[in-house]
Amino acid sequence: MSPPLPKLAEPPSAPASPTDEGSPKTDWWGEIKSFAWLVLAVLAVWSFIAKPFYIPSESMMPTLTKGDRLVVTKFPYGWSYVSPSPLHILPFIRGRLFGRLPERGDVVIVKPPESDSDYIKRLIALPGDRVAVDQGRLILNGVPVKRVAEAPANIPVDANVKCDSPGEAPFLRTLPDGRQVCALPRFRETLPGGVSYDTIDLGYRPGIPDDFPEIVVPAGHVFLMGDNRDESADSRVSTYQMGLGGPVPWENLGGRAEFITFSYDGSTNYLNPLTWVSAIRPHRAGISLRPSHNG
Repeated sequence: MSPPLPKLAEPPSAPASPTDEGSPKTDWWGEIKSFAWLVLAVLAVWSFIAKPFYIPSESMMPTLTKGDRLVVTKFPYGWSYVSPSPLHILPFIRGRLFGRLPERGDVVIVKPPESDSDYIKRLIALPGDRVAVDQGRLILNGVPVKRVAEAPANIPVDANVKCDSPGEAPFLRTLPDGRQVCALPRFRETLPGGVSYDTIDLGYRPGIPDDFPEIVVPAGHVFLMGDNRDESADSRVSTYQMGLGGPVPWENLGGRAEFITFSYDGSTNYLNPLTWVSAIRPHRAGISLRPSHNG
C-alpha cells in the first residue's frame, strides 16, 4: 500500500478589511432620526408642559427685573393656538382645549394681538369686570383697589438695570457701602379676594397710563397690566405704542409664570466663561411668582 499523500498547507487568511464587524459603519440616518426625535420631544414639552422665558425689559419691576430667567407652565389655562413653541405660526383660533380662566393676580405670558412676540404681565380683570385707572390708582368694579405705601424697592443697579430712564433717574441712590440702587416708590396692591403683590409708581402724570377711562372687559377677554405702572406697555396702551390695545382674548394667553430659575446682571461676556458665573444674581434664584393671598 502506498503511503498517504501529505496535506497541502492552507493559504493564509486575508487581513480584516476596515468594513468588517470590528469597525462598524456610522449609521448617519439613525443619528439624524435620533436628533429629530429629541427636537420633537423638546418642542412637545415647550408646547404643552412648560418652557423657559427671558425677561427683556423693566415693565414688571419690582416682581421681575431685566435678565431674569423663569419657568412658564403651559397647561394651567388649557391650550390654545399660541401654545405651540417657539414660534407663533398659527392664525387666531377661537377657544382653548381644556380651557380654564386665570385668577386675578396671576403673572401670565401673552401674545399681543398685532405682534408675534411674547409679553409678560399681571392679570388684573376678568370678563365682565369694570376697570379704570384714575391718577395712577387702579379702580375695579367701581371700588379703588387697596394700595399701601411700602419702603422703596432698592433694586441694585447693574448693566441690566441702569436706573437711567427719565422716570427712574431721580431715584438713583448710593448706599453707605458705595453700592448704587434704584430706590423706586413701592406700593402693595391687594385685589378683591386677597391677592396681593408689589407695584412701582413713579408719580402721577396726566394721561395714559395714569388715567384710563372705565371699560367693561368683554366676554372671553382679560385686562393685563405691568407691575411697573409707569413703564409698561399693557392693556392701557394702544398697539400703535407697542401696547396690548385694551383687553386681549384669553386665547392669547400662553401660560402662567411660576418661579425664577436664575438671573443675569448683564455683564456676561460670552467669550469669557468666568463671567457666565460672575454675572449671576444669586439672590434672584428660586423666587416664586405666584401672588400672596391675604384673604
